[in-house]
Amino acid sequence: MRIDLHNHTILCNHATGSVDEYIQKAIELGIDQYGFSDHAPMNYDPKYRMDISQRQVYENWVFEAREKYKDKIKILLAYEVDYLDGYLLDEILNAKVDYLIGSVHFLKNKSDMWGFDNPEFIGIYQSKDIDTIWIEYFDAIKSMAKTGLFDIVGHLDLIKVFKFLPKKDVRLIAKDALLEIKKSNMVLEINPAGLRKPINETYPSKLLLEQAYELGIKITFGSDAHSVDQVGFKYEEATSLAKEIGYTNCVTFESRDKVIVSF
Repeated sequence: MRIDLHNHTILCNHATGSVDEYIQKAIELGIDQYGFSDHAPMNYDPKYRMDISQRQVYENWVFEAREKYKDKIKILLAYEVDYLDGYLLDEILNAKVDYLIGSVHFLKNKSDMWGFDNPEFIGIYQSKDIDTIWIEYFDAIKSMAKTGLFDIVGHLDLIKVFKFLPKKDVRLIAKDALLEIKKSNMVLEINPAGLRKPINETYPSKLLLEQAYELGIKITFGSDAHSVDQVGFKYEEATSLAKEIGYTNCVTFESRDKVIVSF
């Protein structure tokens, strides 16, 4: 089965294309289950996410598409939620969805937040110790997993996006976060969007995916599409990587319940 669970809509303000266009592309590519997981509303960084007032519009789009294309593809409803303490909305955390992706896009810089995957903040990498940045990032991933609020870890090692890599072994930096992910029974997505970025590598790296496999952490797939041409992006590379490491099945969801399927 071919699944793609991490995809966006124009409501996030940095994507293009209609819901119909995304789904039609997914059908053309032979995707069996397609999940919309747009950036969830939050009282922070409104430029890159939908407003809470648009929530019903988003969910209606997905429900209408689910009915319209029910004989051709299974459509899932989800949100990608930024884990940012003090800004999470109960309306989203308690929403009736198929799954929630938990992601970290922000770190604290003294009293301020910085969006480490946003080119606008790239200069901060030069002003801090790189190992400290990576440790802070994976501490945030660990805290996110510990909440038990989310089903999928979004782009596990997103911190590598601009190719500012740690001096310390990344497996040691990520170890406690991965242990917490396992303990929380979360699923790790293989996200090829990194192949569109300066790092030119999937999230997570092969090293971290091997570590996850050894811990028995389950996986899923998501292309992180922000445009129609990115639907199903590098799916073959993602599945080949998973198989090379030893994975033979992956996870999809229905009403927050895991469903194991082969790929």
